[in-house]
Amino acid sequence: SKKAKAENFITKFARYYTPAVVIGAGLLAVIPSLVTGQWGVWVHRALIFLVISCPCALGLATPVAIMVGTGKGAEYGILIKSAESLEMLGKAQTVVLDKTGTVTEGRPRVTDIISIGITEEELLHVAASVEKPSEHPLSVAIGQAAEERELALSPVTDFTAVPGGICANLDGAAIYAGNLDYMTRCGIDTSSISNTAQTLARQGKTALYFARESRLLGLIAVADVVKPDSAAAIKTLRETGREVVLLTGDNETTAQAIARQVGVSRVIAQLLPTDKAECVEELQKEGRCTVMVGDGINDAPALARADVGLAIGAGTDIAIESADVVLMRSSLWDIVTATELSRAVIRNIRENLFWAFIYNAIGIPVAAGILYP
Repeated sequence: SKKAKAENFITKFARYYTPAVVIGAGLLAVIPSLVTGQWGVWVHRALIFLVISCPCALGLATPVAIMVGTGKGAEYGILIKSAESLEMLGKAQTVVLDKTGTVTEGRPRVTDIISIGITEEELLHVAASVEKPSEHPLSVAIGQAAEERELALSPVTDFTAVPGGICANLDGAAIYAGNLDYMTRCGIDTSSISNTAQTLARQGKTALYFARESRLLGLIAVADVVKPDSAAAIKTLRETGREVVLLTGDNETTAQAIARQVGVSRVIAQLLPTDKAECVEELQKEGRCTVMVGDGINDAPALARADVGLAIGAGTDIAIESADVVLMRSSLWDIVTATELSRAVIRNIRENLFWAFIYNAIGIPVAAGILYP
């Protein structure tokens, strides 16, 4: 139901063009006939004038190209929801990428367990128990690690997810789990393992801290593997003149480690879910057409805010619903394909309009009798 800007322009143009042609044909039938007396000749010319100037080519130039473009996109697993988003894709100047599940596989695994005053198994038991109600990819990784060690989980109550972490009650004690900022907000001292956490971050690993009441229990490091084609796709986007920005809730060190792997120079880290939409808005204020690519619930506001939102097909339902385009193959190469497809469609529309106008520009004066003398 959303028309492309080119289609809206042609619709407005036709509102004036069509009545003008009908009036022109009427004048062509009457005025020369009154002068020459050749009514049959000039009525015939007026009918030819009407046929030549029929605006059907102008009206078809844009929708046919868009229909073919969306069909081609579907062949490559790129589902485009509106003509407007297809048109805007080719104008993209800034491509904003969520990290987890978009640039990376989104299937992180536990790599390190650093416990304080308890065993690794005890820390993993507490962590997996409180993380079980969460659907975050990092929570799933911790659950898989506990399953591999065949640890029995305990039920938790009063589970609450907040920006940066979660809180739950386990065996009558409050358990806090989350990133460093969340631990600081909870008043928990993490200085005893800060050096270890920084070392893990430089390796591109994400550290999740766990505490019981006000006592730190330790941290669990989780790493996510970069998708095989992410670096090549990002390189191509940059070579075609587009700026690539990486958004993540990870700390700055971890984010920079991932950015170096994929060749991104601009990174915005330590973001809360609500911050991503604000970042997209700030980028738009720079006057650049901004595309957002994401897969999670926390990406939905940013996907809706961007000029064009692209959702990874393996992502959450709300992300797919919020986006304008869905990449079914979950590959960043499809961003390159989608932008090139958009450019091809726009080029096709311009060619169609050129020929529609050019034959009218030549045919209408001839039909009106410019060669009659």
